[in-house]
Amino acid sequence: MLIGIFLAEAWPESGTWMVGLGVVSAGFFGLYFYRNEQRLIKPLNLPQGLALLGLFVALGWLSVYIRSPSLQSNHLINSRELPTAYEAVVTNLPESRAKTYKIELDLRRGRLGDTSGLFIPITGRVMVYLDKGDSLHPTPMPRYGDVLIISGQPRLVDSPMNPGEFDFKRFLAHRGIFHQQYLRTWQRTVVGHEPPNRLVELAYKTNRWADSLLTARVGTKAEYGIVNAMILGVRDDLDPSQYQSYAAAGAVHILSVSGMHVGILFLVLNWCLSWVARGKDNRWWVVGIKLAVLWFFALMTGFSAPVLRSALMFSFLLVAGLTNRTQSLLNTLAASAVLLLCYDPFAAFSAGFQLSYLAVAGIGAWVPYLNQFIRPTSWTGIKLWQVSVVAVAAQLLTFPLGIYYFHSFPTYFLLANPVVMVLSAVLVPLSIATLALGWVPYLGDLLGWLLQKTAWSMNQSVELIGKMPGAVLSDIWLSGSGLVLVYGLVGSGCLLFLTRNRTYLNLTAGLAFCLAALTIYEKKEQQEQQRLTVHFLPRKTAVSLVSGHNALVLTDDDWQSNSRNFDFYLKNTFGQWGIDSLTVGNLRADSLIIPLAYQHQRDKVLIVWRGKSILFINRLSDYQHWRLPAVVDYVVLRRTAVRDWTSLTKRVVARHLIFDDSNLAGPTDSLLAHPPPPGTLVHVLRRDGVFTATW
Repeated sequence: MLIGIFLAEAWPESGTWMVGLGVVSAGFFGLYFYRNEQRLIKPLNLPQGLALLGLFVALGWLSVYIRSPSLQSNHLINSRELPTAYEAVVTNLPESRAKTYKIELDLRRGRLGDTSGLFIPITGRVMVYLDKGDSLHPTPMPRYGDVLIISGQPRLVDSPMNPGEFDFKRFLAHRGIFHQQYLRTWQRTVVGHEPPNRLVELAYKTNRWADSLLTARVGTKAEYGIVNAMILGVRDDLDPSQYQSYAAAGAVHILSVSGMHVGILFLVLNWCLSWVARGKDNRWWVVGIKLAVLWFFALMTGFSAPVLRSALMFSFLLVAGLTNRTQSLLNTLAASAVLLLCYDPFAAFSAGFQLSYLAVAGIGAWVPYLNQFIRPTSWTGIKLWQVSVVAVAAQLLTFPLGIYYFHSFPTYFLLANPVVMVLSAVLVPLSIATLALGWVPYLGDLLGWLLQKTAWSMNQSVELIGKMPGAVLSDIWLSGSGLVLVYGLVGSGCLLFLTRNRTYLNLTAGLAFCLAALTIYEKKEQQEQQRLTVHFLPRKTAVSLVSGHNALVLTDDDWQSNSRNFDFYLKNTFGQWGIDSLTVGNLRADSLIIPLAYQHQRDKVLIVWRGKSILFINRLSDYQHWRLPAVVDYVVLRRTAVRDWTSLTKRVVARHLIFDDSNLAGPTDSLLAHPPPPGTLVHVLRRDGVFTATW
């Protein structure tokens, strides 16, 4: 099924092949099923098994196809023009950010230019960032189910502009969102409250109530941020430094509701019901209560992939007990994945889905074998070894994907995981008790105090581990080919360890050789790279000069005081290029302290690098008449300095003209409506993406 989903993403025109595969597979499966129906002992049949696999491939492709917006004629993505106003309903639990509320809207109808002001039915989803207003006129937080009238046009989500930048457009597209909009308070009007689902509304109201109760009882921001993130999936109050500490310690999975938390909830639920229905664990009403609580909790926390996976697996466990069926961990894991992918096939592209299922697969596959190596005799040793084995087994299958996505590896994960798992086993029941009994005088205060101290202990422990020397191996990059080779190497190495078979020895050696050769080739390519790049930076300038593993960045952005722009837009670019040494030159300074030949003036900066001339034009003033005698290779136009081509051609002749994002859109578009100077290539970052020249 995963193969079918990935094929639908990479090869959407393969519909004819998938239909053919589905028909042929169904024919073969039906034929062999009919032939073996009368046999008392059904034989294992390879063609029948392959036919069933083919059916699942076709099912995976179909599950993606039927969700394609191309099948909906009135979908916003298919409209020739965007609505100037529209009616929509809030369909998520709104997130509170520093200056905005983040909400997702489902469109109902909109006003297009050719409808004479009438609203016509429109479908689609829009990601909206709603301004919070000021302290005198604050904007109330929207609610799930609020019906809004929005004025203004949504716009398509931008594609990633820089190499290696996170593809936010693809991420949202997998959630059915293709447009976004920033709204001022006066651009939206609440006209009603019509929740699409009353059960979801109840779950979100419960989430908000629990959030307010835990926040009030815990008191301190760092601690209630952790509690709300772990129990309710609300991460609005998490401090970025906290997140970095947990990431460095290898415990970042604690900061979201995961399968471990659902497992602890399940144990607490079993313990509570054992007092009410002792010896009746497999009665239908007891199983019904457990299923209802588990799924309401999953709904309340936002239906994240790890929670859905865990809830499905525990549901299978409960139903198996009710029907006296045995179960296999890996089969249960696969069955939950199939159901989850039928519900949302795009979950397959989520890092949470991939890491969660790989972690549990690693635990199911390797823990029984790893437990046999050491058998401690003390109770403490047994528990510590069990926790460590689970951490190693989970890390064995997730670390390549973690490096591929996050480019780092926490070296002390074995030290951090036992600590956070033990404290989580205390924190989750305490949180449940606080929610259940927090209204009781004195007892609620006591539970809140214990919860705060437990969360404080977890924060301090993780921060201490995260600050140890060498806690994180950062800037590790794996290409797609490297990821496949690493997983092949892990699999063949484990098979060799378990079977001692020479075939797996040869396979492991061959894969190791291929991985080494690929690494050497990539490093050699990086060592020989010479490139000039004008990067996209919102309303800023950033030009990098890369030679081998060294880079010089000329910019007017102050990364020392605010590194957000660098971290979001450029950090991955330089990591992907293998940059070890990064030097920053400030274009706003009167003198650049950089190892280059340059001329710095208020209106312009001229640099010569590797025999190529690069001119930055900051402004063109009438009282300073300068003209360069030679042809310039690259001219970077900044701050809307050029408003007509004549003012530029009087001063410089250029082979390439590059407009960075510090230029205003309106004047730039007006200028580009006229033909540029003859023989000059024009590149606009906002329109054409990053400019790169290599030699």
